[in-house]
Amino acid sequence: MSTLSIRIPDSVHTMVKEIAKTDNVSINQFISSAIGEKIAALETEEYLEKRGKLADRNAVEKILAKVPDVEPDECDK
Repeated sequence: MSTLSIRIPDSVHTMVKEIAKTDNVSINQFISSAIGEKIAALETEEYLEKRGKLADRNAVEKILAKVPDVEPDECDK
């Protein structure tokens, strides 16, 4: 485990304390979780960009051509 010292605005620190208290976790746990979520989001974006570059536009259009041209059900609008 590593230690990291950061400087954040007082307003952010106040909000972090409040949210951590509401969630019944420590500030360290809250910040660690927030960092993990940000890393996961960035890695997902990179993964999707790489996968998108592998796509075959003709194959996608062929699949989409099979979708019936009908109005969606009322509950899906």
